[in-house]
Amino acid sequence: MSQEKRLIAAQSLQALFDSTNASLAIIRNVAEFSTHKVDEGDVSDVEDIDTRDPAIVTIDVASQLSYLRKLKQQYLEQNAKDKYVKLIVTDIDDPPTVTDSDNKQLEKQNLEQKEKLKVAKEKLSIIEGDLRTVSSKVEEDYVRVKQATAKATDLAQKIIDARLALSRLRQTHPHPRVTVQTADKKLEDQVMEMQALTDEMQAVDQKVHDMKAKLKAESLEAESLITQRNEVEKNVKKSESGINDDRRFVPLYDWLTGSLSIHRSMQGLENIKAMSENELRLEYSVENKHGSFRSISITLIFVPNSRLLASANVQGMEGVDFSDVIEAHLQMNNIRGMLAAILARTREWKGVSYQDS
Repeated sequence: MSQEKRLIAAQSLQALFDSTNASLAIIRNVAEFSTHKVDEGDVSDVEDIDTRDPAIVTIDVASQLSYLRKLKQQYLEQNAKDKYVKLIVTDIDDPPTVTDSDNKQLEKQNLEQKEKLKVAKEKLSIIEGDLRTVSSKVEEDYVRVKQATAKATDLAQKIIDARLALSRLRQTHPHPRVTVQTADKKLEDQVMEMQALTDEMQAVDQKVHDMKAKLKAESLEAESLITQRNEVEKNVKKSESGINDDRRFVPLYDWLTGSLSIHRSMQGLENIKAMSENELRLEYSVENKHGSFRSISITLIFVPNSRLLASANVQGMEGVDFSDVIEAHLQMNNIRGMLAAILARTREWKGVSYQDS
């Protein structure tokens, strides 16, 4: 039932529309637009424009707008010329065409135009500054690209040279060539050989260093003995020059030499080494009360360019503290007393000697 009502309503609406078709404005506008004709001066090539194509209508409207703008511009120019000519040829008694309000209006417009021009100039200066910055960056980029191009050319030439050198090497060294495994094995052998040679060289350097130190100590001892001999010979010559028949110094010299030898044997002094200008090493072989021997080494360190004892060190007597003896005699600079005390304590030591071990 509802569908039949809707159908009847639609049919009645269609009949009403058909009856009032001629009086609708949209229908009249379509008919007028369809019957519109373009002037021959506006479109020379087309006598009749198809109004059903929107693109053609758009072109027509755009041409008409352009024509109207040109016409408006010509009108403004002719109007301004007419006013200017009238202002010149008009009598002075007649009222002027331009009033004060017009001048103020023109001045206001000029100020507005100046403000716009100022803003436009500022924008233009900003754009020019940006353009300068961008142009400098472009120039820098151009220089970088040029350098990169030159570098790439150089690298390409180097690659060509390397390939040429490689081809020459291949021609110079034909097959069979050395493989990577053979080269690695040879490298390992060379590394081991170099390590062995390095160890041997270090051992030889250590021996040379020891020989130099020993030679230096013996040279110092020899110089000391030569000095003593020269002094003794000098004294002998002096004594022989005063009394030719007096030969008492010869036995005295022999007695002194023998006494020194006896003193060294009694004290157990085996060797004296001058390690440096202010360091002296004394090596003793001490016999304790049990009849066993012990080798010790006493190092005396003096203040440079003086006879003052700076410190002392005892080696070969591990477990025995000599610090109290050294400090007690170090304050008085009593070297003889310190040596005697160290030797006495060593003789009383009851530990294991190198003979027992």
